[in-house]
Amino acid sequence: MTCPCGAGAEGSAMEYDVVVVGGGTAGLSAATMLGRSRRRVVVVDAGRPRNTPADQLHGFPSRDGAAPAELLATARDEVLGYGGEVLTDRVDVLEPGAGRGFAVRLIGGEVLTARSVLVATGLRDELPGIAGVREQWGGSVLHCPYCHGYEVRDAPLAVLGGENRPFTLHQAQLVRQWSSDVVFFPDRITLTADEHERLAARGVRVVEGEVTRVVAGDDGVSGVELAGGRVVSRSAVFVGPVFVPRDELLTGLGCQLGENGWVSTDPTGRTSVEGVWAAGNVVESPAQLVNAAAAGSTAAVAINHHLLAEDVEQALADHRASGEMFSRT
Repeated sequence: MTCPCGAGAEGSAMEYDVVVVGGGTAGLSAATMLGRSRRRVVVVDAGRPRNTPADQLHGFPSRDGAAPAELLATARDEVLGYGGEVLTDRVDVLEPGAGRGFAVRLIGGEVLTARSVLVATGLRDELPGIAGVREQWGGSVLHCPYCHGYEVRDAPLAVLGGENRPFTLHQAQLVRQWSSDVVFFPDRITLTADEHERLAARGVRVVEGEVTRVVAGDDGVSGVELAGGRVVSRSAVFVGPVFVPRDELLTGLGCQLGENGWVSTDPTGRTSVEGVWAAGNVVESPAQLVNAAAAGSTAAVAINHHLLAEDVEQALADHRASGEMFSRT
């Protein structure tokens, strides 16, 4: 697939209409729609989905309770069924072609050329540096009650304070919706009097002190340990990660950032760089699977319209160059 004459060189044909970077729900949804639109599309995926630690996915119609890997495998088969391609690799550099299109350089050494690009690389969760959190992440250490709250309903739950302060405080109030027994551990967060009162009014118990460990065994979490050795019995723990977008390819192209520091897009996922779209968690941290799938589909339609406009202009230029006269029948 390497272009020996210079990827994206003026006058050379692009290998693909679209390269989709990231084979999660957003990327595969987009690739399926583009394949159905008879576009030449390839998905480049490193094979490290964010929800790998989770046993089940929820909130996705017709797939509730399925394993995340099952959803992705089905989606990949659908892409292939519509003539798309899926490559297991990682994009090293994404850059404008020489005159038009884009060169997509892979870690494996290949260089793909494309007329447009969709980046759907997601985000990474920076977890609190507390023993046991990462080990139980996706099992009985959770972050999204909409995804996993129902499965731990009415259980004794904990919420740990973290670097993402607004998210953590909101989470402490929100998790109470799934259980009447919720303990909030501020850890290194200093609560205001108003915040204390709001939590108390909601029925959330606050336990002060430094959290040193999430205690767990073969059956998952059993408690939260504080400095000094006190253990508060709990069955599941919610934490608020710091969400870091995997947007290096987008920022490397010069895509503009919004006030929140994330890459800005319009409602279709179009970035400030012509021909480049982004969808899913790479530009929207709260997006769940169903939202990511919708964003991928929306972006795909917009990309197809973008390519269609180019096709029409090229057809018109070719027609005029041929010297053929327009005739009306």
